[in-house]
Amino acid sequence: MFPSVGALLLLLLCPGPSHGRSPQIRSEALKRLLEVFGMEDAPQSPVATRQPPQYMLDLYHTVTGADGVTKQPELLLGNTVRSFLDRARNQRLEFFFNLSSVAKSETILAAELHLFKLRGRLSQDLRQHRHLFCQVSVYQILDNNTSKAEGKRLLSTRILPVHDNTWEVFTITNAVYDWTQNKESNKGLLVIVQTLAGHKLHNYIRFATGRDHHSSKHPMVVLFTDDERRGTATFTSRETPFIREVTLHDKASQSRNTRSANLLGCLRYPLYVDFEEIGWSGWIISPRGYNAYHCKGACVFPLGQNMRPTNHATVQSIINALKLTKGVATPCCIPDKLFSINLLYFDDDENVVLKQYDDMVAGSCGCR
Repeated sequence: MFPSVGALLLLLLCPGPSHGRSPQIRSEALKRLLEVFGMEDAPQSPVATRQPPQYMLDLYHTVTGADGVTKQPELLLGNTVRSFLDRARNQRLEFFFNLSSVAKSETILAAELHLFKLRGRLSQDLRQHRHLFCQVSVYQILDNNTSKAEGKRLLSTRILPVHDNTWEVFTITNAVYDWTQNKESNKGLLVIVQTLAGHKLHNYIRFATGRDHHSSKHPMVVLFTDDERRGTATFTSRETPFIREVTLHDKASQSRNTRSANLLGCLRYPLYVDFEEIGWSGWIISPRGYNAYHCKGACVFPLGQNMRPTNHATVQSIINALKLTKGVATPCCIPDKLFSINLLYFDDDENVVLKQYDDMVAGSCGCR
């Protein structure tokens, strides 16, 4: 059986015998680690090519704490958030977003069109009306002839003040669901601006475009999905379980700590995953690494409450100590609390993805 995630990290990051660091073993370990992150190959998009959308950066910092550990999981709808920039890059109010990276198997939870509304170019008489409003409607393009009713489908409509200069968000979940099920149906979006009386406003209302404005204001689709990848036990960082922790000061002390671990009992030890060290810093935006921790130490009789033993582990340690049954080993020191982490990264199409991964950090250790 292939090693666990903790064993993979120890193999990749910790010193050991020469065969443990051979190119073949390292390659296999990295491949397996990519599978844990739901990928076949590492994305090739370099982080330096462009800035991630500020919305995605803000969302990442809202749901995560130190080292990417989840602090507010209830704020994230599903376990994956993607941002797609407009590929049409024209001056008209038509937008196109390439969603080909979304798998059909993913559950579409919500999709939003984010547009940066610029201040309207108003005539002198209209400028006097500070509370002037307009109606902005977003349509899914069904046919190239959008002048006919059957050529488009209404997705969202809102009443907006003309004078505002801010981001506006429209729900487009139905269109995105169609596009992910049938890529050929993706003909883009059309935005129509009208007065409250239904008259079109041709040049008064403008939205930033990918062609004429800074990348921080480019039109964007934000998609919330769930790929139903779930761990066995996910805990949030708001829990504060009893944790005994030993810090390894330097590599020379590791062998000494290994020998003393049996005397100290089951403890949690640092295990820092440096994405630059394993060659992933080119596509991961944040975090630059995280502390996965690992559990080490003996679970010998008598098991104290500080070792957080289960009843089964307590009985097993007694049977082992009394030699009542041949071949019964001592209980194992393993994580009994696991936290999730979040990665913010560029995929192969330079879309920014925020993804949550369960059971990635050992929160505490116990005898099992």
